[in-house]
Amino acid sequence: MDEIYILWWRQMKRYLRTRSRIFGSIGQPILFLLALGYGLGAVFERAGQGDYLQFLVPGIILQTLLFSGVFWGIQILFDKRFGFLKEMLVAPVPRVKVLLGNALGGTTISIIQAVVVFIVAAAFGFRPENWSMLPVAFLIIVVLSLTLASFGAGLASMVDDFQGFQAINNFLIFPLFFLSSALYPLSNVPDVLRILASINPLSYAVDALRYTMIHQTHFGLGLDLAVIGSALVVSVLFAVNRFNRIQI
Repeated sequence: MDEIYILWWRQMKRYLRTRSRIFGSIGQPILFLLALGYGLGAVFERAGQGDYLQFLVPGIILQTLLFSGVFWGIQILFDKRFGFLKEMLVAPVPRVKVLLGNALGGTTISIIQAVVVFIVAAAFGFRPENWSMLPVAFLIIVVLSLTLASFGAGLASMVDDFQGFQAINNFLIFPLFFLSSALYPLSNVPDVLRILASINPLSYAVDALRYTMIHQTHFGLGLDLAVIGSALVVSVLFAVNRFNRIQI
């Protein structure tokens, strides 16, 4: 456990010492809240869908977790490039512990950023429907953070350069986000878009957060949790498999 704690604390110190990273990580979610929450709020309300800010906040929290968790994998590339990862892998420590310690650091950072976004959203006027459900929402955020950090670690383990990692992210992450239900309800969208959203695991993650925060759901909480749990298992197995294949 000492090895896991040390690697976790290393990630936390790197994050806390970089103020630009702290402020930059919440800049995009705040921009989305302002531009979409207020810019499209009147249109959303005229369409009879209610308060768009209330609807949008769970999706922006997911966006924060997605971008933070997956892009955290770039830390693995830094460690590869500067030789630190090689030193860790030749140490008498199981690779799973090395991966877990780093992934838990990325998970903790994602959770911190999600909590900050929630606080900012509350300052903008967001109010949960049922405050007693917030602990459940927090547990979902924890699971999603670990899932996405593991997925990011698996992606980073497959490539050796920053350009390749960036290309994979652009090819996967943005379509996954925009083809989820994070920014729009699925009740009146075209059939093609609804089908794509229905096979996208992020749609179920947003739906679970939306249920626990504003008591709205499209798929049902039971199905949401089943998909989230399956995604966690698949992501962790994917990360372990790819990390074990890294050549030193």
